[in-house]
Formats: sequence, structure tokens, C-alpha cells
Amino acid sequence: MNEEEYLVNGDDFVSEIVSQYPEAAEVLASLGMHCLGCPSAAFETLWEACRAHGLRPGPVIAALNRRLTGEDGD
Repeated sequence: MNEEEYLVNGDDFVSEIVSQYPEAAEVLASLGMHCLGCPSAAFETLWEACRAHGLRPGPVIAALNRRLTGEDGD
């Protein structure tokens, strides 16, 4: 999958990602982002949330997009 095919990217707000793609919450929680309902999620981009949780954005974005496009086998 190349970046043009991504459904979400680092500039998307976490709250919008989870609202549009509820299955994203499971992926984010499995990677250590357990505060998806916190007020910060409404104003944080995925890049910012990754930084705040000590995660590298690239692998998080890739994992989300694999799940959302069905490329992870689910």
C-alpha cells in the first residue's frame, strides 16, 4: 500500500479517525493509546498523539491503514 491509498494519515485528528472508523480504536489501544475518549483526542492529530505516547507515527499509521483496508488479514 502506498501513501495515496491510505485512509488516514498523521494530520487527521484522532477523534475524527475513531468516529469515522470505529475499528481504529482497537488498533490504537493495542498500540498503547488507551485515552481515545479524553478531551485531547478531539484536538490532537495522529502525529501529536503518537509523540505524546512515545510511538513512531509511521508504523501506527501503517497498522491503522492495514486494518481499515483489510490488508491485515481480518
